[in-house]
Amino acid sequence: MLFGVQMFPTDYSIQPAEFARAAEEREFESVFFPEHTHIPSGRETPWPSGEELPQEYAHCLSPVVAMASAATATARIRIGTAICLVAQHDPIMLAKEIASIDLISGGRVMLGAGAGWNREEMLNHGVDPTTRMARMREHVEAMTAVWTEEEASYHGLFVDFAAIWSWPKPVQRPRPPVLIGGGGPGVLDRVLEYGDGWMPFRDGTDDWSSPAFASTAPEPFEEELSARIAELQKKAAGQGRAPVPVTLFNAKAQPEALHRYAGAGITRCIFWLPSLPAQELLPRLDRLAELARG
Repeated sequence: MLFGVQMFPTDYSIQPAEFARAAEEREFESVFFPEHTHIPSGRETPWPSGEELPQEYAHCLSPVVAMASAATATARIRIGTAICLVAQHDPIMLAKEIASIDLISGGRVMLGAGAGWNREEMLNHGVDPTTRMARMREHVEAMTAVWTEEEASYHGLFVDFAAIWSWPKPVQRPRPPVLIGGGGPGVLDRVLEYGDGWMPFRDGTDDWSSPAFASTAPEPFEEELSARIAELQKKAAGQGRAPVPVTLFNAKAQPEALHRYAGAGITRCIFWLPSLPAQELLPRLDRLAELARG
């Protein structure tokens, strides 16, 4: 099983280049950055993971900038988004940005793609929340056309452009892996329709000192996740596809949990770290590295 780390890079935390270098030095396979372009101050949409939205959501850097910084500061570690709100981007521009970082990094990019939860944020980008799933599909398909075709074109309901030239093309062919985020009822079909992997999310924030974290018992979501992974692989086999990689976002940092994840067929675990300055974050990264080494 592969291990990666994720953090909201902010104006008050360790910066992306230092974070990625530290993760690479500790032999993590990957580093991921999330996205929110902004948080509307009059937000009415509830945060799915709790009542109070953490401050890093409004302070996070652009994942494109964070990935580029991480790419130039490292040599081996894979660099991804977890997740990029692709429906809120111009797909031609995002395709160029991702391809450029893939070139700069020597082919180390992964695009974790999601539709988002913050309705007001979407509306500020001109995205109708009720059509965000269909828009996400079209954006991924349009970007794939830009990445794979010398004269790319795409004609959909939300994205429509005639033949264009756009370089660079990604180093990874036919495209950087697209990991579809989410856990809703239709996510497995979306993964198989236009994704290269699935990125489910384990809800909650771990406090390593709490009695709840110390419990080695399986969490309630694990049984459902295991069943859905089995369903995904069965559907993939029925379509003649190889097993689909599964990246668990916000994995529980506990040996017993990691053993169960491996048994369920999870390919990669991403540990979620808080947005802290280097002197506070690096000891936590050391602890996770020790756990990953087993």
